[in-house]
Formats: sequence, C-alpha cells, structure tokens
Amino acid sequence: MRGVIPKRPINADVPAEERKVEKEAPKPKPEAKPQKTSGDQGGPGAPKALAALVVLALVFIAIAVVWGTSGGEDGGSEAPAPAPAPAPANKGDEKAASPSQTTEALGYPGFATNNTTRIGGSDPASNAAGAALAVFPSTTPDQRPDAVTLVGEDDWAGAIAAAVLIAPPVQAPILFSAPDEVPDVTEEALEALDPQGSPATGKAPLFSIGKLAYPGKAAVVDSGEPAATAAGIAALRDRLFGKPPKHIVIASSSRPDFAMPAAAWAARSGDPILYAATNDLPAATATALKQHPKVPVYVLGPSSAISSKVVREIAKIAPRVKRVSGEDPVANALAFARYSDGSFGWNVNDPGHGFVLARSDSPAEAAAAAPLSASGTWGPLLLTDDAATLPAEVRSYFLDVKPGYTTDPTRAFYNHIWVIGDQEAIDVNQQAEVNELAELERIGAGE
Repeated sequence: MRGVIPKRPINADVPAEERKVEKEAPKPKPEAKPQKTSGDQGGPGAPKALAALVVLALVFIAIAVVWGTSGGEDGGSEAPAPAPAPAPANKGDEKAASPSQTTEALGYPGFATNNTTRIGGSDPASNAAGAALAVFPSTTPDQRPDAVTLVGEDDWAGAIAAAVLIAPPVQAPILFSAPDEVPDVTEEALEALDPQGSPATGKAPLFSIGKLAYPGKAAVVDSGEPAATAAGIAALRDRLFGKPPKHIVIASSSRPDFAMPAAAWAARSGDPILYAATNDLPAATATALKQHPKVPVYVLGPSSAISSKVVREIAKIAPRVKRVSGEDPVANALAFARYSDGSFGWNVNDPGHGFVLARSDSPAEAAAAAPLSASGTWGPLLLTDDAATLPAEVRSYFLDVKPGYTTDPTRAFYNHIWVIGDQEAIDVNQQAEVNELAELERIGAGE
C-alpha cells in the first residue's frame, strides 16, 4: 500500500497540483459505462458485455488493495484516534478545485481517490450492477452470489425492504428490472453473477419483488402498496433465515428520503423493514408486527414522517418501541449512523470505518448500494442533498471520526467512503472534499 502521510503540518495549505503521481505508476483506463447490446445471441460463447463487467470487478478488487479499515492486527496497533480538523479548503483556488487533464485521463479523482471509490452509474440500475459486482466480482464460482433479488425500477419501497435479503445467510444483491424486459445493464450483470440457488436461498436463484421480466425461474413476492410489499418480504426473510429477527425497523412510506438509511442497516443486520404512513399504521404492518410481539421495534424518522400517534399504535402490539430520528433526511441518516441501543444501531462514533454516500433525492440508490454496507468496510449510509456541496453536518461528522496516528501510520485505522452516482449526482469537488476529510492525519510531533 502506498504511503499517504502528508509531509507537511496538518493545517498547511498545499495546492492539489503539488501532489504528483509517480511517473512509473500504471495508468488505469477510465471507467467504461455499460454498453447496450443489439442483436446479441445468448450462450456461453457470447462475450456481450460480460468481459467489461469482469474488468470492472477486477478494478474494484485492485482498488480495494489501496484501502482498508485497519493497518494491522498485531499487539502494536494504535487505538483509533480522531485527528485535528484540517483548515477549510480555499474556495477561491480554481486550480486546486479542477482536476487536470492528466488526472481526468486516469479516471482520478472522478472514479477514485486514496480514500474514496465511486460507483458512477447514471441511474439506480447501473449503480446496483456496479455495487453487486464490487461485492461479488464473479471471476470464479466462489465469488458469485447464490441468488439475486430483482426489483422494479420505480419501486423504491420494495427495493429498500428487499435489502434485508442481502444479509447472511441469503446474501442476494439487488438488481433492477421492468415488467416487460430486463434492462441491458441488469442482464449483463446477471450473466456475470450467474446465481444458481442454494439451500440458503430455498434453491431459488432469483427473487422477484412483483411481476417483472427475468431469465429462468424466480421466487416471486407480491408487490403492491409499500406496507404489503414489505410484509411479504419480511415473511420471506423469516422462512429463509429460519429464525425471528433481533429487531424490526419501521420506515416511512410517504417520505422515502427518511427511509433510505434503513436499507444499509437491513443488509448488515438482517432486521426486516416495515412501513408506516405519517398518521396511519397499515393493516399489513400491524399483522407483520403481531408475528413477533416481543421483538424490539425502532421507528426511523421524526414525527413529521411517522407521527407519535402511529408510534403509540405500534406500542400496543410491540411494547418495546423507540424512535431514531433527525429533523431532516441528512440529519436523520447521521443520527442512525451514531445510534446505539444494545445490539441495534451502527454506533459509528470513532475512526476506522466504511461509509456510503448517496443523494437524498434518489431513494432507490439506497437499495442499490446496500451490499456495500454488508461486506468489506460495513458502513452506514449517509446522505447529501446537493451535487456540489457537502452538507455542513456531514462534514462535521467526518471530522469527528477523522482518523489519526502518532508514530506509525501502518498500524492506524482508516476510513473509506463509497460515493454513489455520477457527477450529476455528486460532483468531483464534493468527492475530493470527502477524501480530504477521510485522510489519515498525523497527531502531534511524533518521533
């Protein structure tokens, strides 16, 4: 791993162009977007875009070598220590804010930096394929998932609820389809992932949330209103997992931006997601809760998304109910990232973690990116509400958990952030700021 220790005081203002790339370093090709195919014939010999997807998977593996959550496990490891906050970026320095033609040709920093990796699709279907291949590179049979979950392109509620099937033992990443045909990018990803089913998946290679186009056979969950769809997925989860959940999450069916963080947690924990309206507890949700009346329930979102009236109705069925919330979607995601109550909650309040950053106005991206929260660096979903500007509260949070070291950076703890979406969603300047906030910094003079 290349050293990333700045040879300067922490608060020194060093223009970005002074950070030079070694001449001998290999130059990776820019990330290629999936190509639509026309007139291809299926079959083992048809290359289609499978080769491109395998290359994409290998790129993700190569980049994974550059980062990790911990520099070592021996007795000399330093405890995680937050680093001092760096000086604010110089907004007027146009040269520092704009990547050079050389870095653009290399694909950096738009594709990746030393602390961030972008899955840069222009829509949830592309980003779901990228996330699935990042987690399941599929260059060998052992790297392939046993099953994949297909969800409608417009069914954000079904997609977020289906994130529970990403958790072990099922481990089915989400891809997007449509009623009439499978999108090209999904078809190509399915060819690479090649799910075959297993006892853990009920021998189903595919799960379809609603009536969708898919190749081969699939176990179908009826799709309709968010509450009924989520209840059906929760019932499927119970059958496949063979045991009740440790917790249940209630998310908003009317405010998808408040529901988004539930997808990452469901993928990591196996806790099912059920839905409630602002002032109504749907019958399907009430029925599902009655299946596990002793399981603790956590309501995600403020009273403007799920009212206190609804919380009281839940408490009549499941007495152990608590709320996790922030006043807006960005603050709500941060509250969940920090939250801890026994075995529930991320409790990410120190350095040495992974994170996923997505736009708050694209709820399907939460489901697309959910596999990244259930493997690798196991990080919570954070939200940004603007392409160009990182919200101040997210910046403050990253500073709170910024990693540092005193003497040996190879024994330190590191942060890594997955950036979801193309530069129309989160532009390169915001990614560069996130990278700086995640950078390992030296604390004190050291020796």
